[in-house]
Amino acid sequence: MRIMGLDVGSKTIGVAISDPMGWTAQGIETVKINEAIEEFGMVRLGELIKQYEVTEAVVGYPKNMNNSIGPRAEASERFADLLKEAYSIPVVLWDERLTTAAAEKMLISADVSRKNRKKVIDKMAAVMILQGYLDFKK
Repeated sequence: MRIMGLDVGSKTIGVAISDPMGWTAQGIETVKINEAIEEFGMVRLGELIKQYEVTEAVVGYPKNMNNSIGPRAEASERFADLLKEAYSIPVVLWDERLTTAAAEKMLISADVSRKNRKKVIDKMAAVMILQGYLDFKK
């Protein structure tokens, strides 16, 4: 039983996978998408779901700081519905406020260059989303 964590943006999706015991999250990759033309990387995500035998997905839910739902959170809701429909697995929306900022801060403190941060920021955010969910479930 593995759980997939996803940080969904308009151009990329950061992907993380739990270990088989559901204790830790590891970043896997960043999938390129194009929200404008409704290309959401479902084929690649399906390959990863099959490869890692994913039984559940956690999608970052970027609520506003006042807990309201804005355009990005609505986009996450639509994406979660698409994923659930395409692969018939449970999909949980998980509050991800400030995870990208926290991931960037962590990478800066690790002295990762701006160029390299851009390559891994979404994957790191997916790890933080999934790890938060895994810790909550314990």
